[in-house]
Amino acid sequence: MLLQMEKITKRYGSLTANDEVDFTLREGEIHALVGENGAGKSTLMRILYGEERPTEGRILIRGQAREFASPADAIAAGIGMVHQHFMLFPSFTVAENIVIGREPKAGPAFDRKAAAEQVRALSEKYGMPVDPWQTVADCPVGIQQRVEILKVLHQGASIVILDEPTGALTPLEVEWLLKAIKGLSKQGISFILISHKLQEVMEAADRITVLRDGRVTGTVAPGETDPAGLSRMMVGRELVPFRKMPLQPGRDVLDARGVTVKGPKGGKVLLDRIGFRVRAGEIVGVAGISGNGQSELIQAIAGLRRIDEGRIVLDGKDVTQAEPMAIREAGLGHIPEDRYLWGAAKEETVADNGVMGHQGIFSRGGLLRQGKIRETVARWVSDYKVKTGSIDTKAKHLSGGNMQKLIVAREMAHGSPFVIAAEPTRGVDVGAMEAIHDALVKRRDEGGAVLLVSSELTEILKLSDRIIVLYEGRIAGEMDAEDATEERISLLMAGGKADETA
Repeated sequence: MLLQMEKITKRYGSLTANDEVDFTLREGEIHALVGENGAGKSTLMRILYGEERPTEGRILIRGQAREFASPADAIAAGIGMVHQHFMLFPSFTVAENIVIGREPKAGPAFDRKAAAEQVRALSEKYGMPVDPWQTVADCPVGIQQRVEILKVLHQGASIVILDEPTGALTPLEVEWLLKAIKGLSKQGISFILISHKLQEVMEAADRITVLRDGRVTGTVAPGETDPAGLSRMMVGRELVPFRKMPLQPGRDVLDARGVTVKGPKGGKVLLDRIGFRVRAGEIVGVAGISGNGQSELIQAIAGLRRIDEGRIVLDGKDVTQAEPMAIREAGLGHIPEDRYLWGAAKEETVADNGVMGHQGIFSRGGLLRQGKIRETVARWVSDYKVKTGSIDTKAKHLSGGNMQKLIVAREMAHGSPFVIAAEPTRGVDVGAMEAIHDALVKRRDEGGAVLLVSSELTEILKLSDRIIVLYEGRIAGEMDAEDATEERISLLMAGGKADETA
């Protein structure tokens, strides 16, 4: 056995994050680790990668007991980790990022040409093509992920931990990555795959271990189960079938008219005369490959980016150049696409994050009503099953999925007539996904208007009443949900014409 983690227990005071967890990995195996947010997956991997020390238990590599006091110790033992949020230097080249810490030298100086040759040889060896001289900031997300994988392979990793590797990838990039992982495993590289996307896990993994509340509930082969079976192991119950009331649209809540956004100093057009509406009692989905204007559209509507031309009318009020707080007060709820950049303050408490952006509701005479804040946020934590020690815990100690659930609870709680839901289920488990989808559909059924922006086509098709597709900053097509297929949407996302999808 290549790796054995035996009876791993990790306690933080009264909280037990891992409870006598056993986990093994064979050479050339892809072993998936799944579970709800807060089930203990990340803690277990932080222990393996030397970022945490176990309270009890031991780690064996090829039968030899090892202790890792830091990631450097884990790397020296042949363990590499590709984090969900990439650890790259955007201004450096691909080669510079891959060889960092092990730079080839020409005398005392860094030999960039030798580094590029090393990276070219490495990429050819493992079938992961990259341009060594390209700046990482200019690379698509899928290429940046290749750089991360090549970096850990350059460090000599024989065990690679992949944390939510497909979260920000397009369907084609996901397909390529899964094939690449399988190819690397045939060359003897072993993978631990952490993912909430159960269909991808079923497709890629040789074995699957499920965690629930810090304990292992089972280890199975894909042929022994299905996504529904894995879901039951993860959440301990059957998931409720998805239901949505028939569409009964009302008044226009959002009306975007000829919205144009240009880059810095009037440069590249990022949004080109975008026009659409979202009605009360309707979910409008926005699909598109990352980088085709989705982020700029969200930011323009929310007041986070100035528009150069056009108008935005929210619930009858012109909010074209309004400040973000004024737009919120006009009726906007906003689940942001990047929960940490736009939606949370990691150093503040769960309670403080729960009222962020809505402080006025919880204040009297200019003073925050702490009792009301604590009571309200505690209720949200319970309703959305946010796993936290207490509402006084700093947000940085929540898992990404639990942080997402808190943000969704906050933005859905105030009955805003219009909600932007941008990547609302990115990085969350199947139970949380069910709860978030139910909350969005409930808002729609109660007469709210929802703009759903998601890179997950299954989510767009499942929730939307109408779908618009963005390509290079323009609306490439619009269709009712009953006319939409993954093939039609994918073609429009790639720049195909609407009549080609008929």
